Amino acid sequence: MRRVFWIALGATAGVLVVRKLTKTAESYTPEGVAKGLAGLGEGLREMAQVVREAMDERDAELRLALGVDEGAIDPARAQALIDHPTGEHAWATSGDADRASNPAHRAAGGRAR
Repeated sequence: MRRVFWIALGATAGVLVVRKLTKTAESYTPEGVAKGLAGLGEGLREMAQVVREAMDERDAELRLALGVDEGAIDPARAQALIDHPTGEHAWATSGDADRASNPAHRAAGGRAR
């Protein structure tokens, strides 16, 4: 009975090893590589779609924060902020009247930073 057990165990292990080696060898054939790359391409397309959706969402948040869509800031000022976000702008230092028109500053009570 012991011999039958060990023969069955060895045969099972041999079959599993052969199946694993066959799968691995097939993955390195041109067809196997093509299947792997096709799956990778689908994943990249899906990831790009998620990134585009997140970009659109963030763009909407920034437009709301800047007040571009609400008319709180004129398009020329918005474009200047987009082109030079950290640069000094003449209208940015002109006083609290301009700051009060920005929704982000209105929420802060019109106080400077």
